[in-house]
Amino acid sequence: MGTYALGSVFSPASLAMVGSSPRERSLGRLVLRQIIDGGFPGRIGVVNRRYPSIEGVATAARLGELGFAPELVVISTPPASVPRAVASAADAGARAAIVLSRGLGEGPGSCHAELEAVARARGVRVLGPNCLGVMAPHARLHASFAARRPPPGDLALVSQSGAVGAAMIEWAAGRGIGFSAVASLGDAVDVDFADLLDWFAVDRHTRAILLYIEHVRDARKFLSAARAAARGKPVVVVRPGRHLRRPGQPASHAAALATPDDVYDAAFRRAGLLRVHALDELFAAAETLSHLGSAPGPRLAVLTNGAGTGMLALDRLQDLGGVPATLGADTVDRLDAALARGWSRANPVDLLGDADGERYALGLQALLEDPGSDAVLAVNVPTALSHPRDAAQAVVDVLRTRRRGTGKPVLALWLGEDHGASELLGEAGVPTYGSEAEAVRGFMYLVRHREAQDALMETPPSLPEDFAVDRGAGQGLVDAALAAGREWLDPEATARLLAAYGIPIATPRLAADAEAAVEAARPLLDAGGTVAFKVLSPDIAHKSDVDGVRLHLGSEDAVREAARGIIGRARRLRPDARIDGVSVHPMVLRPKAREVIAGIADDPVFGPVVVFGRGGTAVEVIDDKSLALPPLDLRLAHELIGRTRVSRILRAYRDVPAADERALALLLVKLAQLAADIPEVREVDINPILVDAGGVVALDARVAVAPSRRLHRGRGHPRFAVFPYPTELERTLRLSNGREAFVRPVRPEDDAMFRRFFDRVSAEDLRLRFFRAVRDFSHDFIARLVQLDYARSMALVAIDRGTGEMLGAVRLLADPDFIRGEYGIMVRSDLKGAGLGWRLMEEMVGVARWMGLQSIEGQVLRENSTMLAMCRRLGFRVVPDPDDATLMLVTLPIEAPP
Repeated sequence: MGTYALGSVFSPASLAMVGSSPRERSLGRLVLRQIIDGGFPGRIGVVNRRYPSIEGVATAARLGELGFAPELVVISTPPASVPRAVASAADAGARAAIVLSRGLGEGPGSCHAELEAVARARGVRVLGPNCLGVMAPHARLHASFAARRPPPGDLALVSQSGAVGAAMIEWAAGRGIGFSAVASLGDAVDVDFADLLDWFAVDRHTRAILLYIEHVRDARKFLSAARAAARGKPVVVVRPGRHLRRPGQPASHAAALATPDDVYDAAFRRAGLLRVHALDELFAAAETLSHLGSAPGPRLAVLTNGAGTGMLALDRLQDLGGVPATLGADTVDRLDAALARGWSRANPVDLLGDADGERYALGLQALLEDPGSDAVLAVNVPTALSHPRDAAQAVVDVLRTRRRGTGKPVLALWLGEDHGASELLGEAGVPTYGSEAEAVRGFMYLVRHREAQDALMETPPSLPEDFAVDRGAGQGLVDAALAAGREWLDPEATARLLAAYGIPIATPRLAADAEAAVEAARPLLDAGGTVAFKVLSPDIAHKSDVDGVRLHLGSEDAVREAARGIIGRARRLRPDARIDGVSVHPMVLRPKAREVIAGIADDPVFGPVVVFGRGGTAVEVIDDKSLALPPLDLRLAHELIGRTRVSRILRAYRDVPAADERALALLLVKLAQLAADIPEVREVDINPILVDAGGVVALDARVAVAPSRRLHRGRGHPRFAVFPYPTELERTLRLSNGREAFVRPVRPEDDAMFRRFFDRVSAEDLRLRFFRAVRDFSHDFIARLVQLDYARSMALVAIDRGTGEMLGAVRLLADPDFIRGEYGIMVRSDLKGAGLGWRLMEEMVGVARWMGLQSIEGQVLRENSTMLAMCRRLGFRVVPDPDDATLMLVTLPIEAPP
């Protein structure tokens, strides 16, 4: 249900406790005491049949007898009575419930399932069960059994674990950190991470969002909300279990490389989230990002009065993947003229131990204007000759005059006991750290956040742009294998499938016995080549496990002997396996090629995952890999390659020319397209792939297939967690005034275009659209308009073919169950009467049908006669809004496509 009624969770006007008792250690009594002691300003009710009052609050036998309708109900009753308590809350007029009770079980017939059904049927938002509760300090709401009530702040904390949430509150208290809200999800029968991300993304009290995640249930919904939230505010996540493996033996190298945590890491990266690995990092990253935003790149310059500390900082920088900035020649000349003789003339810029404020100012000004760095770390080491506070003041003074012009982040490390210097810097918005390692880690938060934001902006298309595919041929190969009851394509079918997607592979031939192998190899041998043999069995995942590979066979006798040996050995070592013979491959000799692996793994939460890394038989031992959620474009593919160690040897070295990395990136894009086009492809292993200056060629591949199963709700690919940019919705419209409008889905880079568009819309039209006077559009507001997931949220923009100017837009947001969609539309004020609004509404109805919705609905101001007339002509049902006399509700049933 999205953010519906979440205001009643975090800022209720009244609440009631169900399950409280006078027992000192009663959970309900502890929570009630927290609510009262926390100063909750609204009415408080308590339901208890046995006692007349608890904690000074008069009780009632049931919710309906309280004398008021509680907006929020907090429940701590035994598990069996929880669903009934939520139903009673709905009867009493409550909009939300927090269920602290645990032990509701799981699965059909459980109290958990009954609670879910009640919440959905009655429209009551439920947080929990088995949760710590909710704390919203700005609303003075502390409906939780945490030991401490946190002070108001601007960090929102959402934790799946109540224990971790309580620990984080304690950790923050000792450091003076406050919260806009703290929410514990528990078993998340209703309200989940996605709902709270949507809520805090627009919450005015929240500057950054912190997440403790153990697992996600609805991957597509989570990624949709995470991408939207991360577009406007820093979202920092920590997750345990980084070294856990899946149970059982993986059937492919790709599956073995795609550990559960690696897949989560790829999902967080794709959603624009910054992942950290410890609770203290969670807060440190949020503080750094909220002060500085992000760094444009990984190059850091260090300004210091102690060379050793600066060098340690640069060492740590390189450990974490950063790059020491190289000073430009102009900067060196400038500093030569300004600084005392003996300065380092390199990065770190050593101002010497007696550096005063003036020297710091001159050095910082030069580094801020040097195009060779992306950020500056200013360091001060206390000496008998140094002036820490003067140096800090100099940094602050420079930033007051220079930051607007450069936008380059500045971080600070002021060692020693002069806290006044750190306070000066902190008041000026400069984050300070306790050691060079912490400072560099803070800078890398900025770098990684920028990388995540760049990935967030990518919208790979649903249809290939850089290559042609034969989807029909590929689908036919997979369908034939499934019809025959096979789980793996044979080598010939595998080669034909990859060829249908333009992936070069050495085509094999199949042979059932030694003599057939000789016949298959003869054309290659007669041409002067050599061959390779591999055991052919659907039951042997890794051929080397049975010594099932022979290379460089150059004669018929060698071929015959190798075939007999491979088949006999496989039957002896694996008597349970089906041995179908051998596959015969041409030997591909590319002496300066590098071996890599590419594949698709199937994750039970996020669906298909593209895997890339160092290839060969020891891929799991080397464990040099990176993962990405499809779809991919070339930029994402290059970024995927660049996160591996093997990417370093793709460059030229000694007498080895650089490999064709673009060809390799294109192969990864093709692999992602294969996963997009044919959902029945479950796993792909292409290992090894040879890549050199001449391009790429696959030497061996395996493909697992299975009937398609829907992993995610909504239309589109049944198993993709990230929805591709829907190219198929692009079209050209001719308006009644003869103007041509190009209509396409909105992209993230459209924010500036939207801002210019709103400048062309009258104040009255803005009021009619947003139901209030609008004077300015914030960055967060525009970001939410243009950052779409193309699954639940869709918007089409109309652009003038001639000028490129935005003419209008229509937006549709589906509910989580893809039953109803809420629409919004706006057309430039000077274009009324051209028919654009009508055409956009028609397109929006088509999009709703494309999304599989059953109805479209919206709210229209009663005075907006033009929009109401258009809705009636389009077939909308128009009725007064029962909750607001100024509004009309419009609803249009959507017929399913034939």
